[in-house]
Amino acid sequence: MQISLGPVPYYWPQEQLLAFYDDVADSPVDIVYLGEVVCAKRRSLTHEQWLNLGRRLRAAGKSVVFSSLALLEAGSELGQLKRIAANGEFPIEANDVAAVQLARGVPFIAGASLNIYNSRTLEVFTAQGMTRWVPPTELGRSALKALQTTRPNDVQTEVPVWGRMPLAWSARCYTARHHDLPKDSCEFRCLEHPDGLRLKTREDHDFLCLNGTQVQSWQRLNLLDRLPEISDLGVDVVRFSADHPAVLDLVTLTRQALDGNKASGLTMRLDAVPDSNSECCGYWLDQPGMTGQIAPS
Repeated sequence: MQISLGPVPYYWPQEQLLAFYDDVADSPVDIVYLGEVVCAKRRSLTHEQWLNLGRRLRAAGKSVVFSSLALLEAGSELGQLKRIAANGEFPIEANDVAAVQLARGVPFIAGASLNIYNSRTLEVFTAQGMTRWVPPTELGRSALKALQTTRPNDVQTEVPVWGRMPLAWSARCYTARHHDLPKDSCEFRCLEHPDGLRLKTREDHDFLCLNGTQVQSWQRLNLLDRLPEISDLGVDVVRFSADHPAVLDLVTLTRQALDGNKASGLTMRLDAVPDSNSECCGYWLDQPGMTGQIAPS
Protein backbone atom coordinates (compact mmCIF):
# COMPACT_ATOMS: atom_id res chain seq x y z
CA MET A 1 0.00 0.00 0.00
CA GLN A 2 1.06 3.56 -0.65
CA ILE A 3 0.96 6.34 1.94
CA SER A 4 -0.65 9.70 1.26
CA LEU A 5 -0.68 12.95 3.19
CA GLY A 6 -3.77 15.12 2.98
CA PRO A 7 -3.64 18.92 2.73
CA VAL A 8 -2.95 20.96 5.87
CA PRO A 9 -6.43 21.71 7.24
CA TYR A 10 -5.45 24.68 9.43
CA TYR A 11 -4.27 28.20 8.67
CA TRP A 12 -0.51 28.05 9.11
CA PRO A 13 1.72 31.03 8.22
CA GLN A 14 3.88 30.72 5.14
CA GLU A 15 7.11 30.04 7.03
CA GLN A 16 5.59 27.15 9.01
CA LEU A 17 3.90 25.73 5.92
CA LEU A 18 7.08 25.71 3.82
CA ALA A 19 9.16 24.26 6.66
CA PHE A 20 6.63 21.45 7.05
CA TYR A 21 6.77 20.58 3.35
CA ASP A 22 10.57 20.61 3.44
CA ASP A 23 10.24 17.78 5.95
CA VAL A 24 7.59 16.09 3.79
CA ALA A 25 10.08 16.02 0.90
CA ASP A 26 12.44 13.93 3.06
CA SER A 27 9.70 11.64 4.41
CA PRO A 28 8.50 8.26 3.06
CA VAL A 29 5.16 9.76 1.96
CA ASP A 30 4.26 8.61 -1.56
CA ILE A 31 1.40 11.02 -2.40
CA VAL A 32 1.08 14.62 -1.21
CA TYR A 33 -2.11 16.68 -1.44
CA LEU A 34 -1.59 20.43 -1.61
CA GLY A 35 -3.82 23.49 -1.40
CA GLU A 36 -6.53 25.08 0.70
CA VAL A 37 -9.67 23.02 1.31
CA VAL A 38 -11.42 24.98 4.10
CA CYS A 39 -11.46 28.73 3.48
CA ALA A 40 -10.55 30.79 0.42
CA LYS A 41 -9.41 33.68 2.64
CA ARG A 42 -6.45 31.63 3.80
CA ARG A 43 -3.70 32.67 1.42
CA SER A 44 -0.38 31.79 2.96
CA LEU A 45 0.77 30.85 -0.55
CA THR A 46 -0.27 32.19 -3.93
CA HIS A 47 -1.37 29.85 -6.71
CA GLU A 48 2.05 30.10 -8.33
CA GLN A 49 3.78 29.38 -5.02
CA TRP A 50 1.67 26.26 -4.59
CA LEU A 51 2.66 25.16 -8.10
CA ASN A 52 6.34 25.74 -7.35
CA LEU A 53 6.00 23.77 -4.12
CA GLY A 54 4.38 20.94 -6.05
CA ARG A 55 7.27 20.90 -8.51
CA ARG A 56 9.79 20.69 -5.68
CA LEU A 57 7.95 17.79 -4.10
CA ARG A 58 7.65 16.06 -7.45
CA ALA A 59 11.41 16.42 -7.90
CA ALA A 60 11.77 14.75 -4.49
CA GLY A 61 9.90 11.72 -5.84
CA LYS A 62 6.40 12.48 -4.57
CA SER A 63 3.17 12.19 -6.51
CA VAL A 64 1.47 15.57 -6.09
CA VAL A 65 -2.26 16.27 -6.15
CA PHE A 66 -3.95 19.67 -5.86
CA SER A 67 -7.03 19.72 -3.62
CA SER A 68 -10.06 21.93 -4.17
CA LEU A 69 -12.23 23.74 -1.65
CA ALA A 70 -15.00 21.65 -0.13
CA LEU A 71 -17.51 24.51 -0.14
CA LEU A 72 -17.69 27.13 -2.91
CA GLU A 73 -19.52 30.35 -2.07
CA ALA A 74 -18.29 33.10 -4.41
CA GLY A 75 -17.35 33.71 -8.01
CA SER A 76 -13.75 34.35 -7.00
CA GLU A 77 -13.61 30.88 -5.43
CA LEU A 78 -14.94 29.36 -8.64
CA GLY A 79 -12.21 31.23 -10.52
CA GLN A 80 -9.57 29.77 -8.23
CA LEU A 81 -11.03 26.31 -8.78
CA LYS A 82 -10.79 26.80 -12.54
CA ARG A 83 -7.09 27.68 -12.19
CA ILE A 84 -6.48 24.56 -10.13
CA ALA A 85 -8.33 22.32 -12.60
CA ALA A 86 -6.46 23.84 -15.55
CA ASN A 87 -2.98 23.74 -13.96
CA GLY A 88 -1.82 21.27 -16.64
CA GLU A 89 0.79 19.59 -14.40
CA PHE A 90 -0.91 17.86 -11.50
CA PRO A 91 -4.12 15.89 -11.00
CA ILE A 92 -6.73 17.38 -8.69
CA GLU A 93 -8.74 16.12 -5.75
CA ALA A 94 -12.35 17.13 -6.29
CA ASN A 95 -14.01 17.99 -2.98
CA ASP A 96 -17.05 19.61 -4.57
CA VAL A 97 -19.15 18.49 -7.54
CA ALA A 98 -18.20 21.72 -9.32
CA ALA A 99 -14.62 20.46 -9.36
CA VAL A 100 -15.80 17.23 -10.99
CA GLN A 101 -17.47 19.22 -13.75
CA LEU A 102 -14.37 21.32 -14.36
CA ALA A 103 -12.11 18.27 -14.31
CA ARG A 104 -14.21 16.33 -16.80
CA GLY A 105 -11.85 14.53 -19.14
CA VAL A 106 -8.92 15.08 -16.77
CA PRO A 107 -7.97 12.40 -14.21
CA PHE A 108 -9.12 13.33 -10.72
CA ILE A 109 -9.37 11.92 -7.22
CA ALA A 110 -12.79 11.99 -5.54
CA GLY A 111 -12.45 13.47 -2.06
CA ALA A 112 -14.38 12.24 0.97
CA SER A 113 -16.74 15.24 0.87
CA LEU A 114 -18.21 14.01 -2.44
CA ASN A 115 -20.01 11.41 -0.30
CA ILE A 116 -19.72 8.27 -2.41
CA TYR A 117 -21.86 5.59 -0.76
CA ASN A 118 -22.72 3.16 -3.57
CA SER A 119 -21.34 1.42 -6.63
CA ARG A 120 -23.51 3.40 -9.06
CA THR A 121 -21.91 6.66 -7.91
CA LEU A 122 -18.48 5.08 -8.34
CA GLU A 123 -19.43 4.17 -11.91
CA VAL A 124 -20.69 7.68 -12.72
CA PHE A 125 -17.58 9.41 -11.41
CA THR A 126 -15.30 6.84 -13.07
CA ALA A 127 -16.92 7.66 -16.41
CA GLN A 128 -16.06 11.31 -15.76
CA GLY A 129 -12.38 10.61 -15.14
CA MET A 130 -12.08 9.50 -11.51
CA THR A 131 -8.97 7.39 -10.88
CA ARG A 132 -9.11 7.11 -7.07
CA TRP A 133 -11.71 7.73 -4.38
CA VAL A 134 -11.73 8.48 -0.66
CA PRO A 135 -14.69 7.03 1.27
CA PRO A 136 -16.85 9.42 3.35
CA THR A 137 -15.82 9.85 6.97
CA GLU A 138 -18.60 7.69 8.38
CA LEU A 139 -18.37 4.81 5.91
CA GLY A 140 -17.43 1.69 7.89
CA ARG A 141 -15.48 -1.40 6.96
CA SER A 142 -18.56 -3.54 6.15
CA ALA A 143 -19.87 -1.02 3.60
CA LEU A 144 -16.39 -0.53 2.17
CA LYS A 145 -15.94 -4.27 1.80
CA ALA A 146 -19.12 -4.44 -0.26
CA LEU A 147 -18.05 -1.51 -2.46
CA GLN A 148 -14.64 -3.02 -3.03
CA THR A 149 -16.25 -6.04 -4.69
CA THR A 150 -18.01 -3.84 -7.26
CA ARG A 151 -15.39 -1.11 -7.64
CA PRO A 152 -14.30 -0.48 -11.25
CA ASN A 153 -11.02 -2.27 -11.96
CA ASP A 154 -9.10 0.85 -12.92
CA VAL A 155 -10.05 2.83 -9.79
CA GLN A 156 -8.03 2.88 -6.57
CA THR A 157 -9.36 3.20 -3.02
CA GLU A 158 -7.74 5.50 -0.47
CA VAL A 159 -8.70 5.15 3.20
CA PRO A 160 -7.96 7.72 5.94
CA VAL A 161 -6.18 6.02 8.84
CA TRP A 162 -5.01 8.85 11.10
CA GLY A 163 -5.99 12.41 12.00
CA ARG A 164 -8.96 14.54 12.93
CA MET A 165 -12.03 13.67 10.92
CA PRO A 166 -13.83 16.37 8.90
CA LEU A 167 -17.51 16.25 9.89
CA ALA A 168 -19.21 19.30 8.38
CA TRP A 169 -18.75 22.62 6.58
CA SER A 170 -20.77 25.80 6.96
CA ALA A 171 -21.26 29.08 5.16
CA ARG A 172 -20.63 30.67 8.58
CA CYS A 173 -17.22 30.87 10.25
CA TYR A 174 -17.10 29.39 13.74
CA THR A 175 -13.72 30.91 14.54
CA ALA A 176 -14.84 34.42 13.62
CA ARG A 177 -17.99 33.95 15.70
CA HIS A 178 -15.89 32.82 18.65
CA HIS A 179 -14.07 36.16 18.47
CA ASP A 180 -17.34 38.08 17.96
CA LEU A 181 -16.35 39.07 14.44
CA PRO A 182 -18.26 38.87 11.14
CA LYS A 183 -16.92 36.37 8.65
CA ASP A 184 -16.00 39.02 6.08
CA SER A 185 -13.94 40.90 8.69
CA CYS A 186 -12.48 37.93 10.55
CA GLU A 187 -9.01 39.50 10.96
CA PHE A 188 -7.62 36.06 10.01
CA ARG A 189 -8.07 34.87 13.58
CA CYS A 190 -7.55 31.25 12.47
CA LEU A 191 -3.84 32.05 12.56
CA GLU A 192 -4.17 32.16 16.34
CA HIS A 193 -5.45 28.59 16.38
CA PRO A 194 -2.99 26.40 14.45
CA ASP A 195 -4.55 23.30 16.02
CA GLY A 196 -8.17 24.47 15.81
CA LEU A 197 -10.53 25.49 18.63
CA ARG A 198 -11.50 22.85 21.16
CA LEU A 199 -15.23 22.57 21.87
CA LYS A 200 -16.31 20.77 25.04
CA THR A 201 -19.63 19.43 26.23
CA ARG A 202 -21.37 20.80 29.33
CA GLU A 203 -19.88 17.83 31.15
CA ASP A 204 -16.43 19.16 30.19
CA HIS A 205 -15.69 16.36 27.74
CA ASP A 206 -13.68 17.08 24.60
CA PHE A 207 -16.11 16.93 21.68
CA LEU A 208 -15.34 18.85 18.49
CA CYS A 209 -12.64 20.94 16.86
CA LEU A 210 -13.78 24.20 15.23
CA ASN A 211 -11.64 25.14 12.25
CA GLY A 212 -12.99 28.23 10.53
CA THR A 213 -15.97 27.06 8.47
CA GLN A 214 -15.19 23.41 9.16
CA VAL A 215 -16.15 21.16 12.07
CA GLN A 216 -13.80 18.28 12.90
CA SER A 217 -13.74 15.59 15.53
CA TRP A 218 -11.54 16.53 18.48
CA GLN A 219 -10.41 12.93 18.78
CA ARG A 220 -8.08 11.76 16.09
CA LEU A 221 -8.98 8.76 13.99
CA ASN A 222 -6.44 5.97 14.50
CA LEU A 223 -6.65 2.84 12.38
CA LEU A 224 -2.93 2.13 12.42
CA ASP A 225 -3.33 -1.10 14.32
CA ARG A 226 -5.78 -2.24 11.63
CA LEU A 227 -3.48 -1.98 8.63
CA PRO A 228 -3.58 -5.75 7.97
CA GLU A 229 -7.39 -5.81 7.69
CA ILE A 230 -7.34 -2.65 5.57
CA SER A 231 -4.84 -4.31 3.26
CA ASP A 232 -7.00 -7.44 3.09
CA LEU A 233 -9.85 -5.29 1.75
CA GLY A 234 -7.74 -4.41 -1.27
CA VAL A 235 -7.15 -0.78 -0.28
CA ASP A 236 -4.45 0.86 -2.38
CA VAL A 237 -3.57 3.96 -0.34
CA VAL A 238 -3.70 4.81 3.38
CA ARG A 239 -4.11 8.50 4.15
CA PHE A 240 -2.83 10.66 6.99
CA SER A 241 -4.18 14.09 7.84
CA ALA A 242 -1.52 16.80 7.91
CA ASP A 243 -3.03 18.28 11.07
CA HIS A 244 0.20 18.26 13.09
CA PRO A 245 3.90 18.44 12.04
CA ALA A 246 4.72 15.31 14.07
CA VAL A 247 2.49 13.23 11.78
CA LEU A 248 5.60 12.55 9.69
CA ASP A 249 7.07 10.45 12.50
CA LEU A 250 3.95 8.30 12.35
CA VAL A 251 4.29 8.04 8.58
CA THR A 252 7.83 6.74 8.99
CA LEU A 253 6.71 4.10 11.49
CA THR A 254 3.87 3.08 9.19
CA ARG A 255 6.18 2.71 6.19
CA GLN A 256 8.47 0.49 8.26
CA ALA A 257 5.51 -1.62 9.36
CA LEU A 258 4.17 -2.00 5.82
CA ASP A 259 7.58 -2.91 4.44
CA GLY A 260 8.17 -5.38 7.24
CA ASN A 261 4.80 -7.10 6.78
CA LYS A 262 4.16 -7.05 10.52
CA ALA A 263 1.28 -9.12 11.84
CA SER A 264 -2.01 -7.70 13.07
CA GLY A 265 -2.01 -6.03 16.45
CA LEU A 266 0.32 -3.25 15.32
CA THR A 267 -0.25 -0.28 17.64
CA MET A 268 1.16 3.17 17.03
CA ARG A 269 0.83 6.25 19.18
CA LEU A 270 2.71 9.49 19.11
CA ASP A 271 3.38 11.37 22.34
CA ALA A 272 4.53 14.43 20.41
CA VAL A 273 1.00 15.00 19.10
CA PRO A 274 -1.24 16.87 21.58
CA ASP A 275 -3.99 14.63 22.98
CA SER A 276 -2.53 11.64 21.18
CA ASN A 277 -4.22 9.49 23.80
CA SER A 278 -7.60 10.79 22.58
CA GLU A 279 -8.23 8.55 19.60
CA CYS A 280 -11.24 6.89 18.01
CA CYS A 281 -12.19 4.30 15.42
CA GLY A 282 -15.95 3.98 15.82
CA TYR A 283 -17.03 4.70 12.25
CA TRP A 284 -14.74 1.98 10.94
CA LEU A 285 -16.47 -0.48 13.27
CA ASP A 286 -19.96 0.70 12.26
CA GLN A 287 -20.38 2.29 15.68
CA PRO A 288 -20.62 5.92 16.88
CA GLY A 289 -17.60 7.73 15.50
CA MET A 290 -16.19 8.81 18.85
CA THR A 291 -15.92 5.22 20.08
CA GLY A 292 -12.38 4.58 21.27
CA GLN A 293 -9.88 1.92 20.33
CA ILE A 294 -11.08 -1.67 20.35
CA ALA A 295 -8.72 -4.55 19.67
CA PRO A 296 -8.98 -5.84 16.10
CA SER A 297 -11.17 -8.92 15.83
